[in-house]
Amino acid sequence: MTRRARPLPPPFSDRPFSTAEARAAGVSPSRLRGRDLERPTRGVRVVRPVAPRPIAAETASHSERLADLREDLVRRAREVAPAVTPAQFFSHSTGLALLGAPLPFRRDGAHPLHLSVRRPAPQPRRTGVVGHRLQDRPGGRWIADGLPIDHPARLWRQAAGGWDVDDIIAAGDFLICPRHRLITLDDLWDEVRVVGDVSGRKLHRALDEIRAGAETAEETRLRLAITRAGLPEPALNHDLRTDAGRFVARLDLAYPRYRVGVEHDGRVHAFDEKQFARDADRWDDIRREGWTHVRILSHHLRPDPARAVQKVAEALLAAGWRGHGV
Repeated sequence: MTRRARPLPPPFSDRPFSTAEARAAGVSPSRLRGRDLERPTRGVRVVRPVAPRPIAAETASHSERLADLREDLVRRAREVAPAVTPAQFFSHSTGLALLGAPLPFRRDGAHPLHLSVRRPAPQPRRTGVVGHRLQDRPGGRWIADGLPIDHPARLWRQAAGGWDVDDIIAAGDFLICPRHRLITLDDLWDEVRVVGDVSGRKLHRALDEIRAGAETAEETRLRLAITRAGLPEPALNHDLRTDAGRFVARLDLAYPRYRVGVEHDGRVHAFDEKQFARDADRWDDIRREGWTHVRILSHHLRPDPARAVQKVAEALLAAGWRGHGV
């Protein structure tokens, strides 16, 4: 008969904890070796979940898979957090994930966990962590989700070295989005001016296409596909109102001159009938204002955005656009 492990004191039953604080609270060394505890890194324990952590289904959308990767990275950061010293902070893509920024999709597995210090502190060295010893710079320490991170503009540059330009743009769009109120486009430019670009001048190339207003990575992808195909640059998250000023809808991308609104819908299945009904009524409201509503689904945008571009181009041409200008 297997003996059940003695319950842990309440502070340690629902969060990661250091072995030092547990010992100070009277938890015995043998209890800390219990099979019900996971060891995310040296000197840290967390209660093993009863059910396995969910993995994105094969039918999940690209956005859902990205969210799953980000949530996994945030979970691992929280588990390592009890071992983080006052001189250490989360950096690179880990810091961006803690802010809620979109990360690139990785087919080769989870994103690595990045932990940094500034000179002359020693480089972090522990299992499950990529440690960095960065040049000494004044200020910059932020708190995100209760954990220490570097300044968002520094995180953006740190992560860029291993990312594609479009992923750098998506993260930049998130950081300067007025809704998030984190930093400005000038902050990103200042970081490049002070520290320099990365290989391939990727930051300069990204900065030319970063825009304030996009609220999701898929909105950014859609905008880039449209503008790179030669279509006019859209307004982002445009508030559509009646002539009397009544709010009708907030459109992901909009062409007020042509009364064309474009929205990305990342749902794989319309499983919520009430929500789908509300959306359908909203689409009717948009059309009643004399606007053409273009709904872009995931399969229009990925793996090839040509169909998404075609749908937007057809709507603009029907509204009077002649293939040039705005």
